[in-house]
Formats: sequence, structure tokens, C-alpha cells
Amino acid sequence: MRKVVGANFARLRKAKGITQEVAAERSGFAQGYIGWLERGRRNPTAISLYLLAQAVDAMPADLLQPIESND
Repeated sequence: MRKVVGANFARLRKAKGITQEVAAERSGFAQGYIGWLERGRRNPTAISLYLLAQAVDAMPADLLQPIESND
């Protein structure tokens, strides 16, 4: 699940043209946390999902969507 959230957050952030630094400012998390999250190294809480989603103008459920496989 961590990798799903991280990949979705990175995709949404990049689609909005938001840097990690701006996402960190908007969410209240450190930029290092954002980097670790995007690499699937952090397991965000429900509150964190809400704050992260708001930082990229998305819904928390958007961060939990399964990643489509190209297999």
C-alpha cells in the first residue's frame, strides 16, 4: 500500500506541476518526508493522506487507487 500511495502522490503532484518543495509547504510535511513517501518508504496515516491529497488538489481516495500494470 505504501508504494501505491507514493506512486499516486508523485503522479498527481507532477501532473499539477508541483515540486516536492511546494508539496511539502502545502502539506506541512518536510520535503524529506515527501521524497520518502514517493519512494514507498513511509506509511501515511489517515490524517496524512488527507493533508497530502489537499496539497495536490486531490481526494484522499485518489492516493489509494490501484496502480495499473503494463504487464
